[in-house]
Amino acid sequence: MTSILFICHGNICRSTMAQFVFEELARRAGRKDEFIVDSAATSREEIGNPPHHGTLNKLREVGIPTRRHRARQITRAEYGDWDHIVYMDSENEWGLNRILHGDPDGRVSRLLDWTDSPGDVADPWYTGDFDATYRDVLAGCEAMLAKL
Repeated sequence: MTSILFICHGNICRSTMAQFVFEELARRAGRKDEFIVDSAATSREEIGNPPHHGTLNKLREVGIPTRRHRARQITRAEYGDWDHIVYMDSENEWGLNRILHGDPDGRVSRLLDWTDSPGDVADPWYTGDFDATYRDVLAGCEAMLAKL
């Protein structure tokens, strides 16, 4: 099995969206048993909170099932537990480096770097644009699933 941990700042918008989107894409492709997927934050700000209502509304709108989730922060100790630790933007990269103290095994990548259009996934916490975030997350997850 391939283990994937999606990362964003608070673990209530982008990383949970990526987790649920990737899980559903893998299920639709008949590959759900190939992956273990979770999500976490680089910050402690939202620990224990459910996914943002904008994330849940967008996923509901496009037919992506969700389940109970509470925000949590990644720990240095779990670095070796994941084949891929996939972050959303350069701020998340900085936070991961602070927490993990580097990436000696090359497990860490940015979601949109899996696509032909590398870049950051905009944070809908600030933009309010969950549609744009979903388009980026979907593109990244589709590319990642195809390459795995």
